[in-house]
Amino acid sequence: MSGKPTGYFLRRSLWPCNLLGTLPMRRISANASRRCSSSEPTKQGNSVKRSQFIPAAESKHDWIGPPHRLSNLRPIIYHIPENETELEKQLRTLRRETEDWNHAFWTNQNITFNKEKDAFVLSQLKEKGLTERDEKGRKRALNSEEMAVFYKHFLDENCIRHANYNKNWYRRNFTITLLMGRVAFHNVWRTLAERRGWKKGSPTT
Repeated sequence: MSGKPTGYFLRRSLWPCNLLGTLPMRRISANASRRCSSSEPTKQGNSVKRSQFIPAAESKHDWIGPPHRLSNLRPIIYHIPENETELEKQLRTLRRETEDWNHAFWTNQNITFNKEKDAFVLSQLKEKGLTERDEKGRKRALNSEEMAVFYKHFLDENCIRHANYNKNWYRRNFTITLLMGRVAFHNVWRTLAERRGWKKGSPTT
């Protein structure tokens, strides 16, 4: 068995407000990578386990892991500054909670999609008098026109669910954007205060 790692976390620059792209990637072992991915959700799909990966103490960056096998989303370990302000903590907490919420939604949605798709394919093959696999053991598949019927049905069936997800997603991101603006404003104010020797304090926002 090769010792080459199969998983990794990408290091991300923090300026400004954790928005910029990735810097050179840092790899971790295959065993560690399995611990980095969020665990499989419970039967109800309400539980999301945070990554167990812990960056080095001297790290000043966010870390981005490989896509989760169920949600297809990359987990993020957010950097905690030494002198984290209350606003910065609020921002980091909301971003982490939003990531967990997003992961849980797409994990459950993808599981449901795959189960219903497999059931649809089997039912269509059965109607044709075919088995799941051909004489060579290969899995049979439907053509694009046949699958389009399933895709439309799935989208129609989940229309309200997806609409509610989008509303929540935009609401969360709007709040995150506002918090990021407040954090940036306070950081600029603090820098100016330190340079000019103003009395300790912060602007009202």
